[in-house]
Amino acid sequence: MNVKDIMSSPVFTIAPEETVAHARNLMLKHKISTLIVAENEEMVGIVTKTDLGKRLAQAEPMWRRRPIDKIPVSMVMHENPISIYPGASVTQASELMIENGINSLAVVNREVVGIVTGTDIMRYFSEQDLKTKISEVMTEDIVFVHRHHTINHVIHEMEENKTNRVIVTDDTDEAVGMITTSNVAFNIMADNEGKLPSKSIKMTRRSSPAGQKEYRYVKEVPLVAEDIMSELPPVVDIKNRAVYAAKMMISEHTIALPVVNDGKIIGLISRRDILKAVQ
Repeated sequence: MNVKDIMSSPVFTIAPEETVAHARNLMLKHKISTLIVAENEEMVGIVTKTDLGKRLAQAEPMWRRRPIDKIPVSMVMHENPISIYPGASVTQASELMIENGINSLAVVNREVVGIVTGTDIMRYFSEQDLKTKISEVMTEDIVFVHRHHTINHVIHEMEENKTNRVIVTDDTDEAVGMITTSNVAFNIMADNEGKLPSKSIKMTRRSSPAGQKEYRYVKEVPLVAEDIMSELPPVVDIKNRAVYAAKMMISEHTIALPVVNDGKIIGLISRRDILKAVQ
C-alpha cells in the first residue's frame, strides 16, 4: 500500500501571518491536527496540534504573556517541511516521521495533494494481520504526577523527562487520568491570554449570628493536574498484540494507552511505538 492510499485530502491551509488562535479554531472546526502554511500559493511551513502544544507548554515568558490572538503562525510552524511523494510506501512514510521526530508529512506531486499523519499510518497498521506483541514495542518509562500538582510542575516533568504525556495519580497512587502537551496547550489557548489559566476558590466562613453562612472569594490559584487531565484511556494487557492496541487507540481517539501486567500499569504504548513497528 502507498501513501496516496491512506493520506487525507484536500488539505487545509493557513497564512503565516494569521494567528495561533485562528489555527486552533480551524483544527477544532474541521477536527484535524495539521495545517499547511502557504504564502502566494506556495507551501512555506506546516503546523500541527503537537507544535502548538509544545510551544505553548514551554516555560519561557514569551509564550506565557502573549495572547494567542497576537502570536503569528510563523512563530510555531515547521519551516521547510519534509514532504513525500504519493507513490512512496507506508513504511517509508513511517521511517521519515521517526527519523525526524514529526507526525505529519505533506504529500507533494508538484503541488501539495494531501497530508499523511501518524494516525493514518496507525489506522493502516490496525488493519494488518501482524503477530507483534505489545511487549515488543511498548515504552516502559512512565512519568507520574499527583492530581494536586500544579500545571507548572507537570510542564517541568514533561520537559525534564522529554515526554509528551504523564499519568495522573490520586492519594492512593491509583491512576486517574492522563495529561498530554495538547491538554496543557489547549487550556492555555482556551484562556486566550497565552498564560496558564487559574481558578477562583470560595471558602465558607462560620455561620453568622443570624445562622446564615457567609462566603468570601480567595485570590485566584493556579490550575492543577486534575483540572486539565483527560480521562484515563482504557488499559491494554501486555500479552495482547500491538494490532489490538492500535485498534483501541483509533476507536478511543487517543494516541497512547497504559499497558498493564497483572492489573498494574507498567508502561505505555503510543502512536510512535506503532510507527516503529510498521514493516
